[in-house]
Amino acid sequence: MSEVLYEGKSKIVCKSDRDDAYIINYKDTATAGNGAKKEDLEGKGKLNAEISNIIFKYLEENGVKTHLIEVIDDITVLVKKAEIILVEVIVRNIAAGSFSKKYGVPEGTALKNVIVEYSFKSDEYGDPLINDQQITAIGLATQNELDNMAAQALKVNELLSALFLKAGIKLIDFKLEFGRAGGEILLCDEISPDSCRFWDAKTNEKLDKDRFRRDLGDVLAGYRDVLSRLKTNEER
Repeated sequence: MSEVLYEGKSKIVCKSDRDDAYIINYKDTATAGNGAKKEDLEGKGKLNAEISNIIFKYLEENGVKTHLIEVIDDITVLVKKAEIILVEVIVRNIAAGSFSKKYGVPEGTALKNVIVEYSFKSDEYGDPLINDQQITAIGLATQNELDNMAAQALKVNELLSALFLKAGIKLIDFKLEFGRAGGEILLCDEISPDSCRFWDAKTNEKLDKDRFRRDLGDVLAGYRDVLSRLKTNEER
């Protein structure tokens, strides 16, 4: 492995032989509760990598600029070097998870409009929700950058909601990360069952990391199901 620059919960970022690129390796580690619950699930990194790569390529084909340059192997990708903006963008279509707990809205309730939220990307402070004025006040991002990120997130939501519905999956909610590179704001990190809630469109079976968070059993079966449906879609 190349020189490690940063190791997160689910990925390792390394130097590449290019000045404008990094290498990212996906890990098998699953975490929940800000790392309080942790377990290695063999094959998880490969599943997340393949799912995310399919999604990123689809988004690129539909006008969303991402950091992905090329797939190196089953768990490794080459990505554009970017300065990660410490603001996670959360998009919600249907009430679930922390939103349901905080506001007393039963899980599975269709929201009257799409919600875009922000959280401060910080393990130390527990990724708290943060608003536009707080973000600009402490210099995490400018208002123009936030507007850009929100617009991209809504476009991603529209594209992925349609993609997954064709696969018989409801896109409940998801989070995105963005980075600055070459004067542009690029979609970074990953889009996978680790960062999204995917429910079967007919049964509402959870096909994402909630299987791990809530001890629902056979975590990777849900991930494999998502991947299988995406690949079937590609072949049509």
